[in-house]
Amino acid sequence: MGKASVIIYITVAVLLLLLISHSPSSNKAKSHNHRRLKLRSNFTFDPHSHQHERIPFDPLVAKIERRREDKEWEKQYIDTHHPELIHENHAPGEESQPEWEDFMDAEDYLNDEDKFNVTDRLVLLFPKIDVDPSDGFVSEHELTEWNLEQSRKEVLHRTQRDMEVHDKNHDGFVSFDEYEPPSWVRNSDNSSFGYDMGWWKEDHFNASDIDGDGLLNITEFNDFLHPADTSNPKLLHWLCKEEIRERDSDKDGKVNFKEFFHGLFDLVRNYDEESHDTSHHSEDSQDSPARKLFAELDKDGDGYLSDTELLPIIGKLHPSERYYAKQQADYIIQQADADKDGRLTLKEMIDSPYVFYSAIFNEDDEDYEYHDEFR
Repeated sequence: MGKASVIIYITVAVLLLLLISHSPSSNKAKSHNHRRLKLRSNFTFDPHSHQHERIPFDPLVAKIERRREDKEWEKQYIDTHHPELIHENHAPGEESQPEWEDFMDAEDYLNDEDKFNVTDRLVLLFPKIDVDPSDGFVSEHELTEWNLEQSRKEVLHRTQRDMEVHDKNHDGFVSFDEYEPPSWVRNSDNSSFGYDMGWWKEDHFNASDIDGDGLLNITEFNDFLHPADTSNPKLLHWLCKEEIRERDSDKDGKVNFKEFFHGLFDLVRNYDEESHDTSHHSEDSQDSPARKLFAELDKDGDGYLSDTELLPIIGKLHPSERYYAKQQADYIIQQADADKDGRLTLKEMIDSPYVFYSAIFNEDDEDYEYHDEFR
């Protein structure tokens, strides 16, 4: 970005701040000051959880949340895997991790205008989002890319944390023998799931091992933990095989139309229609579009879907981080786009600050009236 653009942004930002401080909308913003910002409390130690993490909008807030989550994760990991260390004077990562007391004032920091001012943060972040092109507007594409960047940082951080646990010999790689399945896998009865769960099995590991050296580097291990975001064709094919195995109720190695209709088709339809409401659709009304899609996928016309034939829709069955990043961008623009031109100005963002920071509001606040779809 050139000096001229920087000067323009600073000038516009100063003018906007002056206007806002003397405008009626400033009173509206002040009326929300009692709504305390709250760090996320939805951290889960259960890898089996299908809840998608909210994509953090502000990297500064994300950094504070990560530090607290790391400490919470460490405590739960020790309680679960190494209870003998609880009463010792040290624990893995103790020197590099902050103490619990370090987080006691974190929410006060977020609610102190002298330390964390939402308007100032939006002024600072706006030019970092408005880059393609830098034209004074934040488009849906730019906001999606911003969300995706923040999401990938979060995912990689969790992968690095997990790699430290599984890389027993600390050589920077994870072997199949080193990888320790989660406790819910080790302690579960496969029959209770209705099918033999297998994402932790060796075929999943081998599919993630792009170079075939029997070890997973950080990129391969990230794919192993988050296969929906991979570009590795072997791993995508493995995902298709898993779908066939899970949906194949008659165990013939393929998916017939009935098996496709009761499960897979709903996932595809929900992906294509984000506002889809199942109560508005009967099986009869959806039979025709389901048969049309089934026929399109059934390339050899044998009346069944093989793992290879599922490839065209695997991205809809397992949405990637980009899907969620775009979903959140669409929601933000819908809420903050005052003139409904499909893009955001700095003023529109400043006028609707809680659209960007609502996900960390105290959900116990009785006066809370903002949407929180992305917690």
